Amino acid sequence: MESMLLVFQNDLGSISNEIISLQKRSVNMSVQLSNRQALKGPLSSFIEDIVVSETLIFGINNVPVVDKEFMIQLAILNQKLNFVKEQEFKETKACHDVKDILEKLKIKAVAKIRTYILEQIYKFRKPMANYQIPQNAMLKYKFFFEFILSNERNVAQEICNEYIDTLSKVYYSYFKSYASRLDKLKYEEVPTKDDLMGIEDGSKGGFFQKSNLKNKSTIFTIGNRGDVLAQQLEAPIIVPHVQQKTKYSYEALFRSLQYALVDNSCREYLFTTEFFHVKGSHAQELFDRILGRTLSLLVKNVENYVLECYDCLALFLCIQLINRYRWMCHKRAVAALDSYWDSLLGTLTPRLEYILKLNIQSVRDCDPAKLSNKEMGPHYITRRYAEFSAAMLSLSEQFPNEEQSNLLLAMQDEVHCFLLKMAAEFPQRIQQLIFLINNYDMVLNILMERTRDNTKEAESFKEQLQARSSEYVEEILSPHFGGLMQFVKEGEQLLESDKKNELANLEKKSLSLVTSFTTSWKQSLEEIHREVLVSFPNLVTGSGLLQMALTNFVQYYHKFVKLLTPNARTQLVNIHVIMVEIKKYKTNY
Repeated sequence: MESMLLVFQNDLGSISNEIISLQKRSVNMSVQLSNRQALKGPLSSFIEDIVVSETLIFGINNVPVVDKEFMIQLAILNQKLNFVKEQEFKETKACHDVKDILEKLKIKAVAKIRTYILEQIYKFRKPMANYQIPQNAMLKYKFFFEFILSNERNVAQEICNEYIDTLSKVYYSYFKSYASRLDKLKYEEVPTKDDLMGIEDGSKGGFFQKSNLKNKSTIFTIGNRGDVLAQQLEAPIIVPHVQQKTKYSYEALFRSLQYALVDNSCREYLFTTEFFHVKGSHAQELFDRILGRTLSLLVKNVENYVLECYDCLALFLCIQLINRYRWMCHKRAVAALDSYWDSLLGTLTPRLEYILKLNIQSVRDCDPAKLSNKEMGPHYITRRYAEFSAAMLSLSEQFPNEEQSNLLLAMQDEVHCFLLKMAAEFPQRIQQLIFLINNYDMVLNILMERTRDNTKEAESFKEQLQARSSEYVEEILSPHFGGLMQFVKEGEQLLESDKKNELANLEKKSLSLVTSFTTSWKQSLEEIHREVLVSFPNLVTGSGLLQMALTNFVQYYHKFVKLLTPNARTQLVNIHVIMVEIKKYKTNY
């Protein structure tokens, strides 16, 4: 019995050991399982990333590049190439198994893509090609260049150089041809150094020869030329072979050329930044390599035009066009043309300022004594100045220029001086005043019509006009009512000095004035009315001055009545009779 129990005890001890052993094995298997499960995710992902499938090999080798499937397989290939590069740094041995096949697929993909992109670039070289079509096709597959850029930099550089070389020639030949064809549409008659503000029409060419321009006022009058800055700013460009019978002013041709350039340049800049993955200074450098020759050609053309140009308005309009097109480019997020715009402004602005100074000098040198036209109406210099300054002031409100504003003020001063010298040619003061009022009035009307009310020029002429108008009114009343006016002035002085006794002594004089006034006042008003309307071609100005004169006359009359003695007052014409008569001269202007 004892021996049996000992055997059981031994058996139970071995069973216990087995249970402990099984427990240890269970724990080990559990750890192995969790390790394998932990490894399963990364390992399957690794295998998926590194294994080259049959679909990938077939897609890269046999599917055409424009097919959507090729784009999908190319993206997978790019991902695997990047993954293998990453694993090589970690010295992963599995990379050696797929490296060769991936390299071969990369070479094949690069070759197919290179052929396709170069084919698109060569399409630009075809005559009359619309290069927006191949550009749009290239943008659709812009990932191709991205793939080449990250895997074969030499091929990427080759494609980039080929594109630059092709597009540079395309743009240069297009703009060279377009500019030369536009040049043939230019007006044959252009202003010369003899067509300045102070030079009289036909003065240089003798009796039979008129100025080279049919009408010199067109040089200083804007007319509809300012439309290039408004509704024509973004109008379709001029097509030379369609409009070969039409002639244009220089700024209209300049607008068409620059608008074509803005359109092409903005599209080109945005294309190169998107397709070639460049920005900042690299984008600017690439843009300059493509359009540099073209821009130099256009600057050279403007420089050649400017050398012989005496058309202030053309230069001024071109400068304003540049300011507006620069702003348009910035709105499209393209600042690549800024240096080109600066070059053009550096050419046009000094020339404009030089011609403005020539015009100012011509007004300064103009001798009124030698002029053939000595009428009291608006002078040709005033008319030219008014039209020209109104044009420049109204069109430069958006982009003012301080130097040009100063030159305009200098021109205004010279015109003021000239008008005073010209007025001095008339013997009578009233003639001088008529001349000055007519000229100031015309300038003011043109300035007020086309510019803001508060310009320095308008304010200056307004002050001059008011001062001369007041003086004119006194002058026009004086021949007819001079005695009455003088009596009022003397009487008021005596009243101020408190010399009423002396005022009473003037009764005899006042009676004679009353008698002469009673007999002639109606006729005098009629003569004043006729004289004013004849003197001023602008009916509004004439009627305004007439009303001003009649108002002054009524004021003098009221004062005259107050100064008279009761005896003299009884012989006077009633003020109501005079007012009824004055109403006859009221106008509807």
